Amino acid sequence: MNIHDRMTRRRFLTTIGAVSAGLAFAQQIQAEKRVPIKRPIPRSGETLPVIGMGTSGTFEIGNDSAARRRLAEVLRIFFDNGGTLIDSSPMYGSAEEVVGDLLKSVGKRGSPFIATKVWTYGRQDGIEQMQRSMRLLGVKVIDLMQVHNLRDWRTHLKTLREWKKEGKVRYIGITTSHGRFHEELEQIMRSEPLDFVQFSYSLEDRRAEKVLLPLAADRGIGTLINRPFERGGLFGKVRSAKLPEWSKEFDCETWAQFFLKFVAAHPATTCVIPATAKERHMLDNMAAGFGRLPDADQRKRMIAYAAAL
Repeated sequence: MNIHDRMTRRRFLTTIGAVSAGLAFAQQIQAEKRVPIKRPIPRSGETLPVIGMGTSGTFEIGNDSAARRRLAEVLRIFFDNGGTLIDSSPMYGSAEEVVGDLLKSVGKRGSPFIATKVWTYGRQDGIEQMQRSMRLLGVKVIDLMQVHNLRDWRTHLKTLREWKKEGKVRYIGITTSHGRFHEELEQIMRSEPLDFVQFSYSLEDRRAEKVLLPLAADRGIGTLINRPFERGGLFGKVRSAKLPEWSKEFDCETWAQFFLKFVAAHPATTCVIPATAKERHMLDNMAAGFGRLPDADQRKRMIAYAAAL
């Protein structure tokens, strides 16, 4: 999300009034008294809160102490509002290291479900990279290890199946983003026993509705959804628009919640993973995981409303 996108979202939240200190505090207290919406992982029945957290860009801050303090508060809000799944990757610079360091203290507030990726070529390089991720994240078992953007997926899936049998990882999967590799991912989903797939899906980019989401449901594969805001682009498209009054029917108070609830409401969505480094944005994101989600007719209305803007 670039500076313009962040400013745009800030303007929306300020206008709506959801980010004042008093309302933000009240929202967090209210969330603590409610139960977050959860979805089962198809392979096991274990449940996950429908709103998780990505770390691309936002946690790539190295040793910046001030930025780490801010992210520690972001993580506290995430856990205090029922969050568990944190998604990272070696591709994201220092993100795994930063997550691991912050979890040493902040993680005690919750029960993190750690998802990361292998992003290299070759069996041995993949093993060494995954071992490094475990050290950086400070865990002995990775909850979900994914092959990042299908890179050398045949090699890594073989290793991951072995690691799963040995108890080093609990679930295995494959990811893509930007709408890339959908056809290849579809073929892998049809032929390989995956626990999870991760891809992009949003109110604007609904290509995954055609094949990937229905196929995941049919094959019993969990889904992680990235880019639900189109990297902030959706906020720019609704810059002058008013949040529809009928969105209150599914407990929606902001545009961020509108976008997240749309994605989370798809029956094949397991967990949505927006990324943020802002405390008020994390509060806003997590609020989407409480209350009601739009039904099928309401989702159609959301699509039509967005298309008319």
